[in-house]
Amino acid sequence: MSTRRVLKNAILYPLLLMVVAVALLPIGWLLSTSLKTPLEFLGGGISLIPRQPTLAHYQEVLFERGFLRFLGNTAVVASAATALSLWTGSLAAYALTRFRFPCKLDAIFLLWALVVRTIPPIVLVVPLFILFRELRLTNVRVILILAYQIYTLPLTVWMLLGFFREIPREVEEAALIDGASRLQALARVVYPLVMPGLAASAIFCIITTWNEFTYALIFARVPADFTIPIGIATFITEYRTLWGPLAAGGLISSLPLLGFTVFVQRYLLRGFALRGVF
Repeated sequence: MSTRRVLKNAILYPLLLMVVAVALLPIGWLLSTSLKTPLEFLGGGISLIPRQPTLAHYQEVLFERGFLRFLGNTAVVASAATALSLWTGSLAAYALTRFRFPCKLDAIFLLWALVVRTIPPIVLVVPLFILFRELRLTNVRVILILAYQIYTLPLTVWMLLGFFREIPREVEEAALIDGASRLQALARVVYPLVMPGLAASAIFCIITTWNEFTYALIFARVPADFTIPIGIATFITEYRTLWGPLAAGGLISSLPLLGFTVFVQRYLLRGFALRGVF
């Protein structure tokens, strides 16, 4: 090994370790806080290692404050909103790249989707409230699933647009010549090739809907309908902040997202490998 490479590694690896340490420090601090007793919070000082580790905060969060119900509500709403966004967004992106629209309606649609994505969510609360009232929708989960499309659908369309454009039309036309219908060619040929885009869009959508606070706060009026962000916010009261349950709830809520990201990652890599064939 040359001296230049040794010097390069001697500089590179410590820098990488520093970056990893900085990235993991908030997680370590959150874990340490969730294991501390209330007396350690009142005692002052900064300590990363708890003096008397306890799981009482996790027990309080899971079994006394209904956090499992919040977790279930969030999982249902985020999964359904992501699935709906991927389905409708992929069809829209496919149509925009495969068909011609008069009067540049495709460009107008993309611009409008981008404008909607940049509007502050609180501005659309009143129109959404009136719309759901006129539709007589009372199920909070359904309301949140539809409302979250404001966040996720424009993002999905714009992310998938480039992936659909990169797929050669000849691949799809070959399937049509072999007797497949347009929908069959889309499902069996096009979708496997855009799997990296679908996986990446799913990750962004699930993170966005999982952590959404504004609409969940407005439309979920009773604790039975609360999602995780609203449930965690209840740990901050008028008179005190429950740091232990707050940290425990934050860690518990992040585990499903990490698991979903690991699960989707293999489809992301498999899709890139499949696209390399073409």
